[in-house]
Amino acid sequence: MSKIWFITGANRGFGLEIAKAALAAGDRVVATGRSVEALQAAYAETGNADAVLCLPLDVSREADAAHAVEQAVARFGRIDVLVNNAGYGQLGLFEEIAAADIERQFATNVFGLMHVTRAVLPVMRRQRDGHVINIASVGGFRGFDGAAVYCATKFAVDGFSASLAPELAGFNIRVTVVEPGFFRTDFLDASSVRYGTTAIADYAALPTPPLSTYEAYNHQQPGDPAKLGRAFVELAAMARPPLHFVAGSDALGMARETFGQRLAEVEAHAALSASLDRDAG
Repeated sequence: MSKIWFITGANRGFGLEIAKAALAAGDRVVATGRSVEALQAAYAETGNADAVLCLPLDVSREADAAHAVEQAVARFGRIDVLVNNAGYGQLGLFEEIAAADIERQFATNVFGLMHVTRAVLPVMRRQRDGHVINIASVGGFRGFDGAAVYCATKFAVDGFSASLAPELAGFNIRVTVVEPGFFRTDFLDASSVRYGTTAIADYAALPTPPLSTYEAYNHQQPGDPAKLGRAFVELAAMARPPLHFVAGSDALGMARETFGQRLAEVEAHAALSASLDRDAG
């Protein structure tokens, strides 16, 4: 039986590639984004208009999410897979990013994801079936200089997903958080990424300015977005999908290094940690 996918930020990048892979698998897609015109242009060449519903959705507005879900259910009757993909990168040094820009980043990457999830879950609970796939990042388990705010939102997505999973298990709703490494999308383009607006001379005087790496890496990333799209279809087909899925060879290497270092830290200070119990000697 074909699945109904509800994908946010589906007009380009990961969202578009996931939708294309789902359509190629014979599934149907609710493609959402802030511009219906951009969505319609992106899907004009799929040749499968009956299988795609393009809907306007600004995830930072809770009412938008509820309305889009209502329209999706009215058209297709159910939602089997929710992909929370919409988001952007607020890069820059923490001290150089205005408070309003930090709040805007959380409004999209975290609260927007929660708005859409809250709107979809009643549908999945009624079905007693569904799969919520949240896109985080390697920046959801590992910090990067020049990306403190962005990583903070992705750590939040990781924590939300891990805590949501046991709440939904009794309804046969699976949760997977995908943690991609660096993929060749327009994530680092000026049309997507944002930087801080205040310059602090102290940081510019460092031997290697923290932001120089990101600009040099744009369109040099190793990951293939089309392959990631097909991986999502595989994940959605699994009876027991993983809670965490690291995407890309670079993500795999970073995960092994990061969690290895974390375990080493835990063990190095295990005696002090254990000594803090009330009954410890």
